[in-house]
Amino acid sequence: MTISVNNNQSALIALQNLNQTQGDLQTVQNAISTGLRINNPKDNAAIWAIAQGQRADIGALDAVKMSLDRANSIAQVSMTAGQSISDTLIQMKAKVTAALDPSFDPNSRKALNADYVTLLNQVQQMVNNATFDGANILNGSMTGNIKFLANADANSFLTLSVKNMSLGGAIITMPATSTISTVTMATAALAQIQATMANVSQALGDMGAQAKQIESHNTFVGKLMDVLQSGVGNLVDADLAKESAKLQALQVKQQLGAQALSIANSAPQVVLSLFKQG
Repeated sequence: MTISVNNNQSALIALQNLNQTQGDLQTVQNAISTGLRINNPKDNAAIWAIAQGQRADIGALDAVKMSLDRANSIAQVSMTAGQSISDTLIQMKAKVTAALDPSFDPNSRKALNADYVTLLNQVQQMVNNATFDGANILNGSMTGNIKFLANADANSFLTLSVKNMSLGGAIITMPATSTISTVTMATAALAQIQATMANVSQALGDMGAQAKQIESHNTFVGKLMDVLQSGVGNLVDADLAKESAKLQALQVKQQLGAQALSIANSAPQVVLSLFKQG
């Protein structure tokens, strides 16, 4: 082996090895600090690109879930109002049935009619108050059904149907001017309220079925997001136990590499001993 002060091959090799160790150590430290084995395209371009695509899908599904959460809230508010309306109709039917009794004196019939009108007004108030985030599917303010996102590509939707329960409509047939002040009017009101109760029950059944579909799909979307998130983790997450072991090994290699470089750098000092005078 040639001894030279111009070229120190041992020192060059030791420096290369130390630089390699330093690079590996930096990679491990990045993995430990971020928790990611693949943090940028330089680490693994193909896997990073796949992970980014899945992250985009997860972000889109989060928007879908927000849309479905809103749909669920609107449906719940509407069904709560509808159930209260149904309960009020039961009370109204009792008033109407009582008003069919011909033995009532005028004062009693007037008091009975006042109760009926009060309940009728309560129905309209319930309809008007069934609003969530500006959406009310019961008061006739919306002319069409509401569609909500169902997938990440935004080309599939779930629908919540409008159910107009305003007084004098197709569902609640009693007009706002309905009274039971006479037996004749009570007879007409009874037919209306019986039809109304059937209509409201049918509308609530439809809303319940749609709400169940929305809730089930919302649960599925949440599970799908969890699975995709787990899949991304399998692709890019670091095994911190392994990285910890690597870190300790590389730290030892770093110290040994520095010592080896120091020894290699001192080798040319041997040349001086060749030129010592006796």
